[in-house]
Amino acid sequence: MILEMKVPSPGESITEVEIAAWLVADGDCVEKDQIIAELDSDKATLELPAEEGGVITLKVQEGDSVDVGQVVCLIDTSKGGEAKNNLELESKEESVTSKIEVEIVNVSKSDILSPAAKKIMSENNIKIEDIEGTGKDGRITKQDVIMARPSMGSLGNDKRDEKRTRLSLLRRKVAERLVSVKNDTAMLTTFNEVDMSAIFELRKKYKEKFKAKHGVNLGFMSFFTLASVRALKEFPAVNSMIDGDEMITYQYCDISIAVSGPKGLMVPVIRHAENLSFKEIEVQVKALAERARDSKITVDEMTGGTFTISNGGVFGSMLSTPIINPPQSAILGMHNIVERPIAVDGKVFIRPVMYLALSYDHRIIDGRESVGFLVTIKEALENPAEILMSNKILEALELK
Repeated sequence: MILEMKVPSPGESITEVEIAAWLVADGDCVEKDQIIAELDSDKATLELPAEEGGVITLKVQEGDSVDVGQVVCLIDTSKGGEAKNNLELESKEESVTSKIEVEIVNVSKSDILSPAAKKIMSENNIKIEDIEGTGKDGRITKQDVIMARPSMGSLGNDKRDEKRTRLSLLRRKVAERLVSVKNDTAMLTTFNEVDMSAIFELRKKYKEKFKAKHGVNLGFMSFFTLASVRALKEFPAVNSMIDGDEMITYQYCDISIAVSGPKGLMVPVIRHAENLSFKEIEVQVKALAERARDSKITVDEMTGGTFTISNGGVFGSMLSTPIINPPQSAILGMHNIVERPIAVDGKVFIRPVMYLALSYDHRIIDGRESVGFLVTIKEALENPAEILMSNKILEALELK
C-alpha cells in the first residue's frame, strides 16, 4: 500500500510551509511516528512524523515551499525490514568501495611527485591537491610546486572556508516584519535605570523556599511582568495598536516574552498576565521557554500578545534599542545587571543597576506616556514589596 504524506495545517492563518530539513533520505525504511522532516512556517518550526512504517520516497526537496495539504512524500507500507537490511548492506559496501578508491588516489598522487617537488612542498606546507602536474603522464615537477607557492601579500592556493545557508522561512518572515516596523512606524526609544537591590534581597531571602514549594526559580521575569501589567493599566496607550484610522486598546494584558530559539527569535505569549501570581508567571515562563528552545512551541502559543518583554541581559547586553513586535506598539528591553555607583541622599553607594529601554510607536504613544510608563516600572521594581506585593510577601509568593 502506498501512503501519501501531506502537510498538516499548523494553524488557521498559515497556508504555506517550507521543508526546513529532511531527517531521512529517499529510499530509507522509516518506522511509524518517526520524525521524518522539520517544517518551517512563518511562526514556528514543526515536526512531521511518519503516519505508518515502510520505505519512503521523497517528492519535494529540502528548502522547497509547499502548500498545506500538499503531498511531500510517499510511504510504501508493504516494504519494511527487508528494505532496511538491504539499505544497511548497500551502505557498508559503499563505505568499503569509497575507502579503496581513496587509497588508490592517494597512492597514484604520491607516485607522480619528483623528489625535489616533495622537498619544496614540505618546506612550504603545500598540499598535493592544489597542484596541477605539467610533466610527463601528469608528473608534478619542481617548477610546478614553485609556481604553486604563495607570494608575499598573496593568499596563494590556500582555501578559506565559507558556508552558505538558506535562511529558514521563519527567519525570512522575522526579517520582513522587523524591516516593516522600521519603515512603517514612528519608532522611538526612551531609557531609564533601576536599582535592583530590593529584588535581590527578596530573591536571596525567599528563592530557596519558593523553588522547594513551587518547583521553579523566583526569577526576574515575574517582577518585570507584574510591573509591566501595572504600568499598562496606568498608560493604556502602550497596550494598544493601530488598525487603519482607529486605535485598539486592549482591556487585558497578554505579555509576549522574547526567547532565542534554534531557528531564531520566538515570542510565546503569557495570557491574561493581569490575573497571574508570581508563581504562575514563573511556571509559564519556564514552560514556554523550554518549548521554544526545543522547537515544540505551537503557533497558537505565539499568536497575539499586546506587549513584549525582551531580556537581552541574559546574553550580557548593557543597553539596546529593541524593535517593536508588530502589530504591538511597544516593547520593553531588559539588560544585564551591573554594580554601579549611584547617589542616595547625597552619598555614593555601589548598587546592582539595570538599564531599561522602551521602544514605542510615537504615532499613538506620546513622550509623556513613554517616560511615565518607564518611571512606573522603575517605582515598582525598586519597591516591589509595597507596590507589587502590598506588603504581604509570603502571600504574594504563595509561601504561607
